[in-house]
This record gives sequence, structure tokens and C-alpha cells, in this order.
Amino acid sequence: MLLDAFAGLDPETRLLGGTVRAFAREVVAPGAVARDEEERFDRSLVARMADLGLLAGPFPEEVGGAGLSSLAWTVVLEEVAAADMALAVTLAVHVLHQNPVVRWGTEEQRARWLPALQAGAALGAFALTEPEAGSNAAAIRTRAQRVGPVDTPTAYRLTGTKVWISNAPDAERYLVFATLDPARGPAAITAFLVEKGTPGFRFGAHERKMGIRSCPAAELVFDGAEVPAANRLGGEGEGYRVALSALGDGRIGIAAACTGLARSALEQAAAYLGERRAYGAPIAELQGLRFMIAEMAREVAAARALTRAAAATRDRGAGGAEVSTAASLAKWTASDAAMRVATDAVQLFGGTGYARETGIERLMRDAKGAQIYEGTNQVHRGIVADAILGRARG
Repeated sequence: MLLDAFAGLDPETRLLGGTVRAFAREVVAPGAVARDEEERFDRSLVARMADLGLLAGPFPEEVGGAGLSSLAWTVVLEEVAAADMALAVTLAVHVLHQNPVVRWGTEEQRARWLPALQAGAALGAFALTEPEAGSNAAAIRTRAQRVGPVDTPTAYRLTGTKVWISNAPDAERYLVFATLDPARGPAAITAFLVEKGTPGFRFGAHERKMGIRSCPAAELVFDGAEVPAANRLGGEGEGYRVALSALGDGRIGIAAACTGLARSALEQAAAYLGERRAYGAPIAELQGLRFMIAEMAREVAAARALTRAAAATRDRGAGGAEVSTAASLAKWTASDAAMRVATDAVQLFGGTGYARETGIERLMRDAKGAQIYEGTNQVHRGIVADAILGRARG
């Protein structure tokens, strides 16, 4: 069927999807409304995902991962998000944190940093965003000052503030991007692995969000926090490349999560239309409402198709620019689709959908954030336009 999430997948990936779907429906979904209402992060769900091998799913087995393809990883995130978008974001960010360690880390860094993350003993966060540097990551101002000889520093002192950092303050490990010299732009940005409890590193305000409220987010404050040189990821000035190398994969993951949210909204709305009666007949017989369901189905199908196309681009080893463009197209399309489908679901449920206890309005609130984080959709339009026009000019 057109809307079968497992259609066209190989048997192994279908089995994976079925396993994650059962976990999501039986373990994750029952408490999703309560967790959102209480703005409560349930750490036990991270441990349960570790038991399923999901915390390092898309990484090679030689670094402790499950060796899942990018396509298979989109199936995982779609199923988790169909039950709870907030938990899907926690999982996606946890994997986003590990991605640069896998790609850029030394053997010593991987051995020291990854096992606890993969086992669920430590939670990871990706600390890029600042008050004046959101989608424009090159504008970050958090400073890194060398300690010791200029050519061979023994440590770096970090000073500055990060905001909207998902998984904080619960995360134990943070991938932090700082600049050695703001005047040099991207050429001075450097990446650091920072542990919770490092002197000079504390948490500021807890972000009070419209949606994904059971995925924590907080401000990070660095006041001369000293980080060993051994915790620098990559070379000085390579941090911008480190960030960009992970963001493409992260955006494909968020697109998959948005597809899961949209699918959940569609499925719940279709079931409701089949049950609800008005004017002596099921409201599913009303043509206007039937057309709404059809349009919602189109949105879900388009989101999934572009998401999996982007994942396939990644899996075949395409160049970074091609992956980036495909990821932007998928993330922009899927997050807009999630917002439209969730909004229509609230409309179809009427007053019931507007009530908090049903969980339908939560889908709409959760969808809105995805149009903003991982790069606003306006930024992604620019990325896609640049790729098309650049090709045309070339």
C-alpha cells in the first residue's frame, strides 16, 4: 500500500521496523501525554532504547554501532516519533553528538567516549546554538583560549553561552563548538568534548517550550571552563567542518521523525472519522473531510519519499554537497508536512482535538519546532536554491 511504512524495504529492515514499532506502541506511547503535560524527561526510556541497540544504530560495528544504513535509521526514527516526537528528538540528538566522534575522533577518543553513550550510561548533547548564532553557525562567539604553548596547548578555557541545547541538563557529555578568534569566522571554530561537572561549566535557564516538552533543553554557561587538549575533536579551526559533517545526517533524521509524527496524526484522524457520527451518518462520508484525509496522506507520502531518497543518497556515498541538499529538501518538506497534517488532525477532531488530554494538540505543538530547529525552513530553501542555481550557472 502507498502508506505502508515498510513497503519496499528488505526483510531485515522490515523486521527492525516491526521491533521498534512494537516498542514504541507498548512502551513509549502510553506515557507520552503525561510526560508532555509534566514536562518530564524519562531517562528509563533511554536505557530501554540501549537494550534494543538503538543508541548507536547508524554507526559501524567496529566502533560499537549496529551498522544500520541511513535508510534503516530513518525507519527507526519514524517509528519512535509516531509514538513520541520528544523522545525521537532526544534519540536523534544523542546520535548527532556521537556522529563527529565516530568520524573525527582518534582511536583513544572513541574508546574513551563512545561506550558509555552506546550503553545508555551517558547521554549526549550537541552544543552549537548561541543567542546570536542560530542557523548561522559561523557567527558563534563562545571563546576558546589556549592554555600553555601556542603550538602545543595543554588545555583550552571556554567562555560563553549556548542556548536551546537539547538533552541538557540531563546529558553527561557535550560536543561544544567555540572559536579561537571571532574575527576569523568559520576558520577559527573548534570542537571540544566536554563532560558535565567540569569546573566553570554550569547550566543556566531551562527552556520552557511550546512543544517536545519532555525532551529537556537548557542554556549552557562556560566561565573559563578548562578542557584538556586531549578533548579537542579534530584540529584547531576544523570545528565548522565537524559540525557540518554531522548536520546533514541530523536533518535526515529529523525529517524521518517528522514523517512519523505526520503519520500518527493521519492514522488517528482517519480512525476518528470512521467512528464519529453526525447528521445520522459517519462523518467519514462527508466529502470535504474525505478530501482533507486524502491531502494529509499525500503529505505523509511525500515526506517519507524525500526522506528516504535523502537517506539513499547518503548510503551510496554521495558527496557532501549532494547529501546536504537532499537533507535540506527532506527536512523542509517533512517538517512543513508534519505541521500541516497535525493542524488538520486537530481540525478534524474538533473540540476533542483541542483538549490536552487526547494528545492530538500535542502533535501540532511538537511539529512546530521542527520547522525551526536543525536550521529554519527558510535557510533550507536557500540551500536548495543555491544548489539548483549554482548547477544552472555552472
